[in-house]
This record gives sequence, structure tokens and C-alpha cells, in this order.
Amino acid sequence: MPLPAPQRIATGFGLLEGPVWQDGHGLLAADATHGGVYRFDGHGVELVVPHRRGIGGLALHTNGGLIVSGRNLACKMPGDAATRVLIENDASLTGLAGFSDLTSAPDGGVYAGLLGSRPDAHGRVARPGGLYRIRPDGQAEVVIAPPGVRHTNGLGFSPDGRWLYYADSGHAAVFRYPVLDTGALGPAQPFAALAAGIPDGLAVAADGSVWIAAAFAGEVQTWSPDGRLTGRISVPETLVTNVCFGGPGLTTLWITTGGLDGEARIGSVYNLPVSVPGLAVSPATFPLPAEPSRILFPNEIAAPGEGSARGSPPDGPTPAR
Repeated sequence: MPLPAPQRIATGFGLLEGPVWQDGHGLLAADATHGGVYRFDGHGVELVVPHRRGIGGLALHTNGGLIVSGRNLACKMPGDAATRVLIENDASLTGLAGFSDLTSAPDGGVYAGLLGSRPDAHGRVARPGGLYRIRPDGQAEVVIAPPGVRHTNGLGFSPDGRWLYYADSGHAAVFRYPVLDTGALGPAQPFAALAAGIPDGLAVAADGSVWIAAAFAGEVQTWSPDGRLTGRISVPETLVTNVCFGGPGLTTLWITTGGLDGEARIGSVYNLPVSVPGLAVSPATFPLPAEPSRILFPNEIAAPGEGSARGSPPDGPTPAR
């Protein structure tokens, strides 16, 4: 049965990113261009985190806080103007622009992608980045060392937690990585080369299907767990940035859009009912560190076999379409 057309819930934003569903409160999403995290509850729009720009990903924490990306990785508590920095990044020293999309993990940690540079007007980045992780004990570590990821984007775990789906927009593809018992990742495996556009954010459904925001194609694509394109949902705007499941029983798909022109306020929130419920994303549970970690320089990162990831995508061709 064809899905109904998405309905626009709100508009007038810049580049909306990082949608996450909070039971009893509604959808949270960030305006990366103009700053702030907003709540969309079906009755109106509320600013819940003011000012902060550049947020590409959000995750809930069991302490009531919100893990946010940007120039650093941080935690914002409700009603508190202070920012608890979890991983610091001095771009003048590291040469890395900051953190982008992220996800909490079944073990209570968080995986957060690093951008080598900010996207240009065409969504391209000049320098590759990598992937960091905050472990369940609150310690930070490198998962994929820069420059192992061309253009970091959406992240999501399979229902059994054994696989991490990871969108690399620089490859125009989504890869999947086996998750080891230590939280490290095994070698990348091709999963999906998009039929149109480039992959941005993604979400996983309870049946293991992967729902991918196809940026610059004006659609959301659905892919089966074995990597087959199974559906396409047309969205009225070209730059589809991310998706997540929410609502009662997680049977509503929420879609965010935006524009790369800083002056345009065309970013919107859409939703539509779906027959396949989403996979519940566990909140982070790690203790907040007393002092922030920092981005490591290449000479500080352990060689393969000593704690760093060996799972970066190959430099060769992307998966076959």
C-alpha cells in the first residue's frame, strides 16, 4: 500500500538537523544555521536550547539532558544555560570543523561523527573526518581515526545491536560495520548506494529496514536489511536532511529539511503515518565526566590492533547501485 504524502508541521527554519523523539514531549530538532533546539509537539513550537549553532545531531540522556554536537560534543540540561563539554575540539589546532550527526548506543554510550570541514553550498566537504565514541563509563575514544570518513552523516544500530549503519556522504553510500564486544567496529561493508541524491540522516525500523534521507533528491528511501531499495517517499523540498520515528508506537515518520543558503528560511518538519514501527533508540546512560576529553592528534592515536578502528570505508568504488 502506498504511503500517504508527508504533511508539513512547521516551517521557517534554516537547516534542520538531528531529529529525536522524546516520549511525552514530542519531536526535538536543531536549526544548525540560525541556532537553537526546538520542540514540535503538534500544538506549537518551543525553543528548548537557545543560541547554539552548528548542531548536526541530538541524543537523549537518562539524566534529562540532551547530548548535542557542534564545534564540540556537549550536554545541555533543561533550564540551565551552562554547557557541559564532553569532548573539546580546538579547530585551530586539530584542523577539524567539529561534530555532526550522532546516535546513542544500546550499551548507553554515544557515537558521534567528526567533520573535517563544513559543507559548502553544494553539500561537499573539503577535508575528511572520523568517528568518536563516548563509552558507557564516560571515557572518550577514537573509533575511526581522521581522515577515515569522507563526509560523516547518519548513524543507527540494527535491532540486535550487532551492526552500525553509517552514512558517508562523500561516498554517496551507507556502510554497515560489525560492532565488536568492546564497542570498536570491524571492517566496513557496503550496504546502500542511493538511487538518487546523497545519504544524510537515517533511522532504523523495528523490522531492520533502514530509512535514509536522500539529500538533494527530495525523498526518503527505504532499504531492506539485506541492502535492497524497497521504497521512496517524495518530500516537497530538495534538501531532505534527516528522519526519525516517533509518536504512539513509533508509527509516525518525522522528516526534517533545510537549505544551505544562510538567508533562506525554508527548513521544515514533515510527518506521515507508517505501517512499520520504528526501532526505539535507547538514551545515553554514561556518567558525565568531570573534565572534557579532547580531540586527539594523529600521532596520539593507537595503531590498528591497539584500540583504534580498522573499519573506515575503502577508497575504491562505492557499492554498486
